[in-house]
Amino acid sequence: MFRFLVRRVLGALVILLIISAVTFFLFYAIPRDPARMACGKVCDDQLLAQVRQNLGIADPMPVQYWHWLQGIFVGRDYTGVGHCDAPCLGYSFTNSEPVFQTIMDRFPTTLSLAFGAAFFFLIVGIGAGMVAAVKQGKALDKIASSFSLLGSSMQIYFVGYIAMFFLVQQAGILSQPSYTPFTENPGAWVSGLLLPWIVLSIIFTANYTRMTRSQLVEQLSEDYVRTARAKGLSRRSVFFRFAWRGAMGPIVTIFGIDMGTLIGGAIITESTFSLQGIGTLAVRAVTDSDLPMLLGVTVVAAAGIVFANIIVDAVYALIDPRIRLA
Repeated sequence: MFRFLVRRVLGALVILLIISAVTFFLFYAIPRDPARMACGKVCDDQLLAQVRQNLGIADPMPVQYWHWLQGIFVGRDYTGVGHCDAPCLGYSFTNSEPVFQTIMDRFPTTLSLAFGAAFFFLIVGIGAGMVAAVKQGKALDKIASSFSLLGSSMQIYFVGYIAMFFLVQQAGILSQPSYTPFTENPGAWVSGLLLPWIVLSIIFTANYTRMTRSQLVEQLSEDYVRTARAKGLSRRSVFFRFAWRGAMGPIVTIFGIDMGTLIGGAIITESTFSLQGIGTLAVRAVTDSDLPMLLGVTVVAAAGIVFANIIVDAVYALIDPRIRLA
């Protein structure tokens, strides 16, 4: 198991290196004047000259990338703004802040949103899918299937605004969406994110309900499940020891992809509820033409997806030991 994880981690580091190189060259080689883009919309000649010097525009592109890569491990000096401590993903010339520090300030909001929503859509989605599979063809199955179809067709920005209008402004049942650090006030943390959690989980719940149902229905019709029933095992034992374990693989895979995407930034959800996370930071970077910030957010989002897949591989290996030999 340890060797399996080591191989996956080393492979992930290589993938991240390739992603960072490709992203860097796309951002700094394709634009006609990357220094002006990095400088942002409010940029005078003096600041533009400073940005050119800091980015090393006169150097060949591989040298520029090497200097950027060095900043991640040992830091980097920027003329006029000082030293950027490692890990340094660059320096935003729009808000005069280190890119990595800005991302880390926003990261708790995105993590709270992602894991809170995951708690809801896993419990509700998988639970509803299990009930639908057990009650296949009956009323509960049809109800769960209908709600999953309805939920998957909804859009977050539409549901979010409707929910805020009725549940927050009219009825006052839920608090205005906001983020309070969990360590400061756990109650305010939950109340401020409860509505975004519910809205974000609606679409994911529908997907997990359909997937769980289809996987369990397929597993319950397998020969080894029928054999276990013929040997006299209880229905509960057959369901959880055989059918459920066989259905977990695809669910774990999709969950890893979804979590990696959410950790990389739930752009629509954060924008809908005015939450200052990674998603809104990416939107602002695009709006302000903040090239270093946009590059940093892209690399961090890619890292979230890659390492989420490592966790999926580890869980997959626990479920099916044969994968460790791959």
